[in-house]
Amino acid sequence: MPEYKGMVQPQRATDAEMRKIHIEPVPDELKPEKALEYLDQIRKKFRSFVLAMESCTKCGQCAENCHTYLGTRDPNNIPTNRAELIRKIYKRYFTLEGRWFGKLVGAEDISLDVIEEWYSYFYQCSQCRRCAHVCPFGIDTCEVTFIGRQILHWLGITPKLHATTGAAMEKVGNHTALPKPGIVDTLEFMSEEIMDEFGVEVEFPVDKPESDIMYIPSSADFLLNPYTLMGAGMYFTYIGANWTIPSTVTEAGNFGFLFDQYWTQRGNVMRLLNAAQELGVKKIVWGECGHGWRAAKMYIPSLADRPVRWPITHIHDEVADMIRKNELKLDPGKITRPVTLHDPCNYVRACGLNENMRTIMRACVSDFREMYPNGADNFCCGGGSAILFDDPEMYQRRILLSKKKAEQVRATGVGKDGNGILCAPCSICKAQLYPMVEEHELGVEVKGLIDLVGMSLVWK
Repeated sequence: MPEYKGMVQPQRATDAEMRKIHIEPVPDELKPEKALEYLDQIRKKFRSFVLAMESCTKCGQCAENCHTYLGTRDPNNIPTNRAELIRKIYKRYFTLEGRWFGKLVGAEDISLDVIEEWYSYFYQCSQCRRCAHVCPFGIDTCEVTFIGRQILHWLGITPKLHATTGAAMEKVGNHTALPKPGIVDTLEFMSEEIMDEFGVEVEFPVDKPESDIMYIPSSADFLLNPYTLMGAGMYFTYIGANWTIPSTVTEAGNFGFLFDQYWTQRGNVMRLLNAAQELGVKKIVWGECGHGWRAAKMYIPSLADRPVRWPITHIHDEVADMIRKNELKLDPGKITRPVTLHDPCNYVRACGLNENMRTIMRACVSDFREMYPNGADNFCCGGGSAILFDDPEMYQRRILLSKKKAEQVRATGVGKDGNGILCAPCSICKAQLYPMVEEHELGVEVKGLIDLVGMSLVWK
């Protein structure tokens, strides 16, 4: 497989598509000036950004710990060099030495070419935060990338995938633009599939008032990952839960977190809270989406326009707790195929889901094989932060970014006989890993963790 060098860029949203998400694109001749204005606002607001700009010593620790660099060997994909794309502008305009000595101290004038570099490399970073995990100073280059993407968005430069997803979320509450009738029909079909395959009667309530639990699935579970949603339905039925799925929020991911943490992310939070209030639920349970869970757990309280009076938990936490209380009977003998676990970056490096995933895994399967490194040390799948671009150049780049993950999976031996399972408990990880296992010929089937719960339940 060839190594791709130089800039590659995802297809960007048109001006009309940007206006659908409340952005008036900035004319090219004004982009450099406006980029500086936005950068100035950011540096005055976030001390963490200033720390990242002024504290890096270029020790290089992040280089061999970045799957993007390991896959592409493009120097600009070394995390410190990626941050340097914006740091050199920061130096030029916001430090004395940069204003006085310019290129002698690594400073550079802002230009359209620089902004194009930002667009290329900030959307090759999957926001996995492994660089922060190993940095001796704790510098989180992911935060720099987030800020770069936000500035690009304000300029009117956003990938088509992200912009159209944001617009669909605002319109119907899921990124596939699936309306309520389509949601209900799909869930009825899943009920029939569960009866045919497992012999269990499962109802998927939609917009059921006064439910104890409001479950937020990934919208991909309606199309690409049906066994994840079927597994959740089987679990809630097994425990006798009074639960519902809100038709207005059928997307666990908050894509605004990945490109626009102001209007888009906040709008998705408001939609969620409105649904909980209108249905009169008591608790919100999140489905399998890594960045979505991080955005929910860490950002909802600060973005909400009202007190958040509902506890918000993850379905993995719920299931693991039931297992520990011996209130959920699972038979690992039902799944004898070898299984390895991919740790989604946002779960293990941001949300502390490490041990709960393993509690569930050990209860569900009889041949669990860890990949190494794992947990918080694990490598990204290569598709994090929704860099799931299908245009030819970016698709090939995605496969390169998955090179390290493919090496990890192969080393476990689970695919040796072509019968293994790669468990990926995150919707975006699944979307990346489906083509990855084919391109790298890994001999495994990708499944979610809640898929395995549904398959191993022992019905009373």
